[in-house]
Amino acid sequence: MTDPMEPQTTPTSPQMDAIPADASAATDRASWLGLMDQIGEEAGHFEPLGAHHWAFFSDQEPTLIVTFERLEDIRARPDQMPLGLQIAQAKGWSHLCLIAEGETWYRDARVYGYFDRLVDDAFFEDFDQVVFLGAGAQGYAAAAFSVAAPGATVIAISPRATMSPAVAGWDRRAKKARRLDFTTRYGYAPDMIEGAGKVFIIHDPEVADDAMHAALFRGRHVTHLRTPRLDGRVDWALSHMGLIQPMVEAAVSGTLSANAFAGLWRARRNFGPYLRQLLSRAETAGRRRHELMICRSVSKRLQAPRFRKRLADLLAAEAVEEANRAADADTMAG
Repeated sequence: MTDPMEPQTTPTSPQMDAIPADASAATDRASWLGLMDQIGEEAGHFEPLGAHHWAFFSDQEPTLIVTFERLEDIRARPDQMPLGLQIAQAKGWSHLCLIAEGETWYRDARVYGYFDRLVDDAFFEDFDQVVFLGAGAQGYAAAAFSVAAPGATVIAISPRATMSPAVAGWDRRAKKARRLDFTTRYGYAPDMIEGAGKVFIIHDPEVADDAMHAALFRGRHVTHLRTPRLDGRVDWALSHMGLIQPMVEAAVSGTLSANAFAGLWRARRNFGPYLRQLLSRAETAGRRRHELMICRSVSKRLQAPRFRKRLADLLAAEAVEEANRAADADTMAG
């Protein structure tokens, strides 16, 4: 049985073997970029967009997954390949990844120009299904650039609507981003999703800044999916619970909905960080009965020594209190 205290990862697809074996052996930025250029020549293309952005395209079947990812995050993965490529290759789909080095928020004229070219070339019209995916700053970009592919599905995890101080002055995070221009092309993400098919905004409502950004994404085609008690680490949690792939698959099949996500979200019941958060909050609030309920449930279903020990401690404390109450009752009766 899976230990919920350990990170849970999505199994690597056998089709990932299509990536050259030495792709994970790049020792520095330059060698990694060189390898990506070689892979791009065979798969589709790998194109620099200025000094801090790249576009990687793998041309497969007429379903396209468009992801926005950071170079640092990609290189931290065991295979040093984009997460979106793993998702796409598992199903034989095409993949377009917009890679950023650092927190650029993709606010670069060369990135705009690249999407302009895709539109001019009717690139997105070659695909039956298009899904845009990103988280945080990349979630902002997924929403903002989805305007280039009308009818596309957007999955934005903890997205920002904008970092313009005039609109989101309450968000004091990412202070450098506040100096970027979010007023020009592809700027205000909530406006850019107007032509999308379905939009799914996933966020932790207990993180006030994220909830306020999420509230700016409106429309009958927008579905808000709330994932509380994750301390704002929504993309990390969804990835470690293995939910990104099935979410994208459901989006492609047209079955992703609030109800479908609720079924996937039940995986949190086996996810250690979420369970520890529940227990910690109950303990801090002094809700012993709630603690008992959580520990009993987890201990019954999972191999979780921490929860078993806490359950034993709680039951022992209850026994002592019951004995003390009985002694007090005997004293009063005597």
